[in-house]
Amino acid sequence: MIAKLTGKLDDIGEDWIVVDVGGVGYLVFCSGRTLRHLPEKGGLVSLYIETHVREDHIHLYGFEGVTERAWFLLLQTVQGVGAKVALGVLSLYDGNELTQIVAAADKSALTRVSGVGPKVAARITAELKDKVAKMDLGPAVLGLGTDSKPVAAPAQAAAGDAVSALVNLGYGRTEAFGAVAAAGRALGAEATVEALITAGLKELAA
Repeated sequence: MIAKLTGKLDDIGEDWIVVDVGGVGYLVFCSGRTLRHLPEKGGLVSLYIETHVREDHIHLYGFEGVTERAWFLLLQTVQGVGAKVALGVLSLYDGNELTQIVAAADKSALTRVSGVGPKVAARITAELKDKVAKMDLGPAVLGLGTDSKPVAAPAQAAAGDAVSALVNLGYGRTEAFGAVAAAGRALGAEATVEALITAGLKELAA
């Protein structure tokens, strides 16, 4: 089982690359996001690998980080989501964005992905919401992606405290997460707990 590949970027296509490792070329399928972050041909590339073995083929899927690989596997636990659709989702959204989308049950965002219709989008949000609710809240709630600067501990604490406060008021964790996520995007990373709670309540009442 191949877990990681490091070598020279030999060729690149619409959704694949060839990684030359010691003279052996490995065909690796990647999301658009990973492809956009690769060096020029001939540059050194290092990818985390997920290997799919079928009766008629062996496919390698490559990811720039373990979070993207984890989401690739998580998405495929949903009925109707295969490797191609999962890569399509990851081409548009990073892990933090997907956490927000699922927590807020934003099905319209998912239907922007080729191959994802309303039914599949609904299944993704419904089947993954409990798993997403257990994830780290800080960067996702504040609307920061993987390319953003690290979130300071106070900002993470404010987001988490705001979600907890809304849950204590009787709202579901997923509802609270979505409301604070929207509030965080509007108010920014410097928002206080009180501001996030107030804005979150307005979101829930809308």
